Amino acid sequence: MLDFFIQNAWAQSAPPAGGGFMSLLPLILIFVVFYFFLIRPQMKQAKEHKQMVEALAKGDEVVTSGGMLGKITKIGDTFIHVEIAPNIEVKVQKHSVSAVMPKGTIKAL
Repeated sequence: MLDFFIQNAWAQSAPPAGGGFMSLLPLILIFVVFYFFLIRPQMKQAKEHKQMVEALAKGDEVVTSGGMLGKITKIGDTFIHVEIAPNIEVKVQKHSVSAVMPKGTIKAL
C-alpha cells in the first residue's frame, strides 16, 4: 500500500571504470588556458615594467599613471621628482611611472 505513495530507493549501478584521468582532463585544460592567456602575459608585462622603472634616469621624460607628463629632476630609492612645469616639481613613486617618452616630447606639446 505504501509503495503507491513512496517510491523504493534502489541502488545505482557502478560507474564505468577508467574515468579517473578523463574526469581531471577538463580541469587541467582550463588551467593551461588560464596560464597561457592570463598569467604568462601578466608576468611578462610586470617584468617589463620593473625593468623600465629600474632604468629611469635624470632627464627622462615620463608619463605617470595619473596622466602627468614631466621630466625627472631627482631620483631616490622609491620616489622621483618630476618637473611638470617650469619651477613646479611633484614627488611621485617610481612605480607610478607608466611610460618613458622620447626626448623632446614636452617641447613638442
